[in-house]
Amino acid sequence: MALDAKIPHGEMKEKWSDYKGHVKLVNPANKRKLEVIVVGTGLAGASAAAALGEMGYKVKAFCFQDSPRRAHSIAAQGGINAAKNYQNDGDSVFRLFYDTVKGGDYRAREGNVHRLAEVSAAIIDQCVAQGVPFAREYGGLLSNRSFGGTQVQRTFYAAGQTGQQLLLGAYSALERQVALGNVTMYSRHEMLDVVTIEGKARGIIARDLVSGELERHFGHAVLLCTGGYGNVFYLSTNAMGSNVTAAWKAHKKGAFFGNPCFTQIHPTCIPVSGDHQSKLTLMSESLRNDGRIWVPKKKGDNRKASEIPEDERDYYLERRYPAFGNLVPRDVASRAAKERCDEGYGVGTTKMAVYLDFKDAIMRYGKIEAGKTGNEVTDEKSIWALGKQVVEEKYGNLFEMYEKITGENPYELPMRIYPAVHYTMGGLWVDYELQTTVPGLYALGEANFSDHGANRLGASALMQGLADGYFVIPYTLGNYLADDIRTANIPTSHLAFEETEKAVYERMTRLMNIKGKQTVESFHKRLGKIMWDKCGMARNAEGLKKAIEEIRQLKTEFWNDVKIPGDIKEFNPELDKAGRVADFIELGELMCIDALNRNESCGGHFREESQTEDGEAKRDDENFCYVSAWELKNEGNWELHKENLEFEIVKPTQRSYK
Repeated sequence: MALDAKIPHGEMKEKWSDYKGHVKLVNPANKRKLEVIVVGTGLAGASAAAALGEMGYKVKAFCFQDSPRRAHSIAAQGGINAAKNYQNDGDSVFRLFYDTVKGGDYRAREGNVHRLAEVSAAIIDQCVAQGVPFAREYGGLLSNRSFGGTQVQRTFYAAGQTGQQLLLGAYSALERQVALGNVTMYSRHEMLDVVTIEGKARGIIARDLVSGELERHFGHAVLLCTGGYGNVFYLSTNAMGSNVTAAWKAHKKGAFFGNPCFTQIHPTCIPVSGDHQSKLTLMSESLRNDGRIWVPKKKGDNRKASEIPEDERDYYLERRYPAFGNLVPRDVASRAAKERCDEGYGVGTTKMAVYLDFKDAIMRYGKIEAGKTGNEVTDEKSIWALGKQVVEEKYGNLFEMYEKITGENPYELPMRIYPAVHYTMGGLWVDYELQTTVPGLYALGEANFSDHGANRLGASALMQGLADGYFVIPYTLGNYLADDIRTANIPTSHLAFEETEKAVYERMTRLMNIKGKQTVESFHKRLGKIMWDKCGMARNAEGLKKAIEEIRQLKTEFWNDVKIPGDIKEFNPELDKAGRVADFIELGELMCIDALNRNESCGGHFREESQTEDGEAKRDDENFCYVSAWELKNEGNWELHKENLEFEIVKPTQRSYK
């Protein structure tokens, strides 16, 4: 099957405008006849459902949480990017476009990225209108801060709760449409399969997670807004319920999976403390805006941070990357931290951590505040107190969270951080219209692969989710549905619904009938260890081959010895979890196959066989400048399709942040 990305012709800066000017439209009367299913109600899903409901479509929105407000988007902390250039520091649509393509190590599609940069400013206006309480300067203008991979300040934020506030804005818009009757909300429902009729997505099979009953739902189109798959590693910064099931079921129905091995390791997480953990806690990347990262210059130095003098500290990011310093992209910062710890310079009891120190920032802000008052404040204690107030206002909740988890005061002691699994750049392959290889089936936000290449810049996830939901899908979906207005609602008694539901029930029955001895959680933990050890921050051919073998063995063992209590037709979270872990196991195999196939290093995908003399990622543009789009042929057997990437504007070069 030939892949058609459907990128409009013409100049890059005109593509989106030209597309919107010529796109097919659906008139208001016909919109009322068309039903759209939206699965997932995070930022991408909530904004899409709200926007489509406002336009007049009949929308059904599904989430497995008890409320859309519980979506994982709420956990995003640091901010959202937009090219508004409030700081007058040289930012522009082109600069955001350039930074995103470069930050993704030249493995993203230029057309999609430029569109994202174009609509970014409108996102901020939309959210302000919804009442999102972005931080503001003294004069009332919205405030900005820096994030990794950029040399400008373009990140808008609401303290350390940006995701929460943005989701509350989208949630308010969604609930308005629910109240108006344009959106029907199905909470505590999980999509377990896509229904296709004559090759088009026409509905879903969902499970009521409270009653256990299976339900059939028709839609003229289905939108998957179900987030990423970082929990394949078990330990990640994602919410415990985050999973790949909806996307994976779509994949098994014919939707190609793009770049599955592109996973992001976040550099500023609270380190693992023991085997008892089921989740890791993220410290926002915004902290790298003011904090300085360092380790002792002496290997195995067991002194307290306060006892190590300045000249015995290695600010290794500032040393290695003077142009960007602590604000290098996430993949670069993560590998650098790993390298220092592997070489014996790590800190803390496990020695698998580095310091994130705010002392210099506190003193700098303190001197500024002292200057504002005109007071002759010169003693260090008073200056520190003034500076602490500023830092507390910008990052206070993050500091509180750190102290609550670790029992250490980050104002007085440096934070200890270490990389952890965070975001996934891979996802369902989509074209310019966000449509998968299954007609009528769309993927938005982190569920698709499209905008970040091999590495996502900080604060760009929220940008993409809202861009897809508010400003892209309203146009592109209409272009598809305009040819579908004569399609009457298909009754859910249709054979395709019946057969799909039967297949879902049979799979659930098979799981329940295993009656083994091992818990679902134990299999998930074992899968996570295989993935982290052999397909994590660093990968090599030998390890990936072993991982594929081990995952296949784990899969066989899972389907023969997993233990699931309870019954199908009842509230059974263990059964729900088992289905998700079964999907993770299959996905893990594909991730390792993709990583083995991509014999180069790029962004978050680091093959040890492909690195520069100073340990940086070494791309192979001649052989791997493409999107890996995997088609499932049968169980455990995939065919690779390649979407060749062409760069008209941002020509690939060896990334340098020095």
